[in-house]
Amino acid sequence: MKNIYRIITITYLFNLLVAQGTTYPPPTNLITVPTAGTLVRGSFSMDLRVQKKGGLTTGLTVGITDRFQFGLSYGAGNLIGDDSLQWYPRPEVNLKYHLLDETGSAPGCAIGLVTQGFGTYTYDHSPESESGEPLDPLPVERYDIRAYGAYVSASKNWKTPLGNAGLHAGMSKNFLEDKDGDGDPNLFFGLDMEVNPELSLLVEYNAALNENDMTAETLALNRGGYLNAAVRWTFVDRLHIEMDFNNLLFDDDKVNYFNRELKIIYIEYF
Repeated sequence: MKNIYRIITITYLFNLLVAQGTTYPPPTNLITVPTAGTLVRGSFSMDLRVQKKGGLTTGLTVGITDRFQFGLSYGAGNLIGDDSLQWYPRPEVNLKYHLLDETGSAPGCAIGLVTQGFGTYTYDHSPESESGEPLDPLPVERYDIRAYGAYVSASKNWKTPLGNAGLHAGMSKNFLEDKDGDGDPNLFFGLDMEVNPELSLLVEYNAALNENDMTAETLALNRGGYLNAAVRWTFVDRLHIEMDFNNLLFDDDKVNYFNRELKIIYIEYF
C-alpha cells in the first residue's frame, strides 16, 4: 500500500508542475508497456523490433474503431546471425479496447490482451533421469521476458511547454507462460515526455512480479524487474525510429550489461 500512496503522490505533484486542463492523445505503447491509447479508426501501425542475439519481431495493428484495435505479431530468435533459427511457436495477438476517456482530472483507461513476449522463446525441454522419467524442475515454455497477457492500463497526459507528457500505469496477468508455477499478477509503470516535435524520451518499469519473489507490498527497484529507457525520433511524418536501453537494473546477481535494441514504427491511414 505504501508504494501505491507514493505513486498517487508523484502523479499529483506531476500534475502541479505542468499545464492543466488540456488532454492529449497518449502513445499506444511505450517501449514494451501498453498505455490506454489506441489507434484511431482507419489507421494501422507496422513495427519492427530488432532484439538481442539477432532476434527480430514484426507486428501489424489496425484501428477497427476509435476505441478498438487488433494486431498480430510474429518473429524468431537468431534470425540475424549464423546460429540456428528459433521461430516463435505461433503468431501472437494484440487486442485493446479504450474503456474510459481521459478528462482534465481523470486518466483514460483501457483493457487488452497481448501475448507477444520479448527475446527468444524457450520450449519445454524438461530434464530427464537415466530411466527417462522427468526430474523435479518444472517445464519452461516462455519468452525471455514474458508477455503482459491480459491487462488494464491507465494514462494521464498533460500539455507542457515542450509538448506532450504522460504518466502510465497498469496491472496484468499472463495465463500462457506460467508453467513454472509463478502466475502472480504483474504491475507496470511508465513515463513519456516530448522534448520537441521530433524527439521523445520514454522510461518504463515492468515489475515482473511473475518472474521474481517480489509482491505488490514489497515492490522496490533494487529487488528486481525491468527498467527500460528509450529515445524515440520521428524521422519523417508517421515514421518513428526508437533506440531502446533495456534492463538498466543490472548487477552481479542479475546481468552485468544492458540490452540495446532498435524499434521502427510506421503509422498509415487507409
